[in-house]
Amino acid sequence: MTRDVTFKITNGFDADQKERVVKLFWDAFKDKLFLVMQPEEKALQFLHAIVDPDHAICAVASDGRVLGVAGFKTKAGSFIGGSLKDVCACYGLVGGIWRAAALVLLERSLQADTLLMDGIFVSPEARGCGVGTALLSAIKAEAKRRGCEHVRLDVIDTNPRARALYQGQGFQAVSTSDLGPFRHVFGFQRATTMTFRVG
Repeated sequence: MTRDVTFKITNGFDADQKERVVKLFWDAFKDKLFLVMQPEEKALQFLHAIVDPDHAICAVASDGRVLGVAGFKTKAGSFIGGSLKDVCACYGLVGGIWRAAALVLLERSLQADTLLMDGIFVSPEARGCGVGTALLSAIKAEAKRRGCEHVRLDVIDTNPRARALYQGQGFQAVSTSDLGPFRHVFGFQRATTMTFRVG
């Protein structure tokens, strides 16, 4: 049963919303990132330092709570980016170097005609209320505004619910990559690249 949740779509988020955005991101992706970014306190500290509101589209409730975020990546930056210097500032030199090397495995290259999504997530209390669909629609609109021909995202094999949502929104699978032995680090075997052609 779908609940009635009122929200609006906004570009970016305010400073007082950052902590919630970071926590929602971590809760959504910690199963994939925990072994590399642990302990949790350090992960949250790192994410808080590098998260970029200029590369985020948010669903915000009437009381100001962020209910969901769709991040994206451009040549100017990304929703969740960070350099080797940023990682080392949080984890120290040795801890930063190996973590940065591991996280590179999850990086995806930019294409001139494609808006690359950099994570989408919805708070537990707002799931099933149309937030994910609204965020994807907003991402498509952002891609069109930027003159992009496609939107690209990657979905992991342990998240069939997300893949079903993307397929329902017109995204099509174009390729699959295999993590090989690194599946033990990130907790998934394969990632499927899906694209949407902007009309």
